[in-house]
Amino acid sequence: AKVAVGHGRMDEEEPAGVMNDFMDGKSDVLVSTTIIEAGLDLPNANTIIVHRPELLGLAQMYQLRGRVGRGGRHAYAYFLVPPGTRMTEAAQKRLKAILAYQELGAGFRIAMKDLEIRGAGNILGPEQSGLVHAVGFDLYTRLLEEAVADLKAQDTGETPVRRVEPPQVAVDLPLEAFIPEDYIEDLPLRLGAYQRLARAADTEEAVVIGEELRDRFGPTPEAVENLLYVVRVKVLAGAGDVETVIREGSNIAIRLRHGVGGAKALLQKDLGTVAQVGDSLVRVPMKGLWTEILAWVLERMASFRQKMLEMAEAAQQTQEAQEAQN
Repeated sequence: AKVAVGHGRMDEEEPAGVMNDFMDGKSDVLVSTTIIEAGLDLPNANTIIVHRPELLGLAQMYQLRGRVGRGGRHAYAYFLVPPGTRMTEAAQKRLKAILAYQELGAGFRIAMKDLEIRGAGNILGPEQSGLVHAVGFDLYTRLLEEAVADLKAQDTGETPVRRVEPPQVAVDLPLEAFIPEDYIEDLPLRLGAYQRLARAADTEEAVVIGEELRDRFGPTPEAVENLLYVVRVKVLAGAGDVETVIREGSNIAIRLRHGVGGAKALLQKDLGTVAQVGDSLVRVPMKGLWTEILAWVLERMASFRQKMLEMAEAAQQTQEAQEAQN
């Protein structure tokens, strides 16, 4: 078997070549770091083996598992922990969650059954076993919407309709971001707040939702402020053509859907020294006021992308005008 290797320290063009060769069948096995966690479509790959998954966040494991099974073949994902490894309680719960939530709708139904048995505090409250903590805000809201669609379909006997959405931004930051039960005690109201935040189209809408929460339920606790921040990050990232915003070691890794190509130097100049710009990856060190710096970087990236689009459109119009004159 021919084995290919890919990692983040390769020259910028090399990883894309390695991935393309693997997709084209020029190599049989791909050994890679977590750079493959998002954005890679491998319809012919049916098996993935993840080494030391206890070191990864749940969103990373979820993304990695999604790299296989995209074609018609049955897929397998193996998360291998070395024998004798002492895992933290949080790591054990992340692994249990990725095992439990193999099907989005089924995973949410299991959690709602747990809610029925043990009460809302353990599921939607601040405990680590809670669903929001276990799967993250983005996945949680998707589970919620799919569960509602399934329940409606059961009433009508029809096949559940899945909404076709634009590409989503995966955000996994080291922040406690949720709505505590003692802040919004009523479960339907709490679920409604999650859904509204998930659908926020811009930062202004997220601010309005935050103000409404304060008016109705009082000052927002830190966990809710963090949740509002995560929503802001998600919106800004979407405007900047970002696919994932995830912690990697001592950095926040901002992975772009499309490489910046020849504009890399311009983007680096625009961001200054607070971030390191690659072709499709921007790293922000987690030090000092990193949350404020991250939001600023994402704002600048969104503004930079808009400028690039406007310049491209102007160039296209100029070319069309010249061709019309000739």
